[in-house]
Amino acid sequence: MASAPNGGMSDDLVFVEGGTFKDARSNYFGKGVNLSSFYISKHTVTQKEWTEVMGDNPSKFKGDTLPVETVSWYDAVDYCNKRSLREGLQPYYRIDKNKKDVDNKADPQFGDLDEVKWTVTINSGSNGYRLPTEAEWEYAAGGGQMSRSYFYSGSDDIEEVGWYWRNSGDKELNGFWNWPAIEQNHNRTKPVASKKSNELGLYDMSGNVREWCWDWYAESLPTNVTDPKGSESGSSRVWKGGGWMGAAFSAEPSYRGHLAANGKGPDQGFRVCRNK
Repeated sequence: MASAPNGGMSDDLVFVEGGTFKDARSNYFGKGVNLSSFYISKHTVTQKEWTEVMGDNPSKFKGDTLPVETVSWYDAVDYCNKRSLREGLQPYYRIDKNKKDVDNKADPQFGDLDEVKWTVTINSGSNGYRLPTEAEWEYAAGGGQMSRSYFYSGSDDIEEVGWYWRNSGDKELNGFWNWPAIEQNHNRTKPVASKKSNELGLYDMSGNVREWCWDWYAESLPTNVTDPKGSESGSSRVWKGGGWMGAAFSAEPSYRGHLAANGKGPDQGFRVCRNK
């Protein structure tokens, strides 16, 4: 992992020029949303990057260049702060592991699924690592100001840019999504940046692993605002991008998934951001 002493930018970060959404397929297109510029990592956090910071490897599928997975939202924000400290940056999050977050609500259908409920707040003005907001993630995946409004991140053909349930195993799968067939086909994660990048030089924003975002999930998105941060409370956090076991539609940048913040699985990873 490239270090960034004295507040410098790591060479695995890409500058994303801010502005309004150019991707006509985006949920935010034409809604007056205007984002500030930011930096985002070229690919999801790898197991090598994770291990250098955290000292362990929770992933089911092991390999230095594979994305770290089986990490919760809490694991991701913890990594952001620890990586910031390791590189001499100011942590972006204030994490209180002993105070239950009052904004972490029970799910109206399934009840209270999250027993962790750390209280995590933002250290405004920090230069440290953080998770992208849902709007930032979708903006970057759609190519930012360079967007060509592709169906997936970087192409209209998912085979060019994404690992998903049909192509991430021993052979190409056909027919309808079928979990026993996926297991028998030994589907799994793939090395990061092994498919084509999108317009900004970002990899794997369609497929490989689902990616945590900062936001609480809400049915409706904020509109006509600058730098939308989403809902102030909720029962689950947003994930984007689909994964190696997911269907093609979930790899579309506009697709909105969500999971309790303590949830984790072998298709759940993340990438990091930093403020300009």
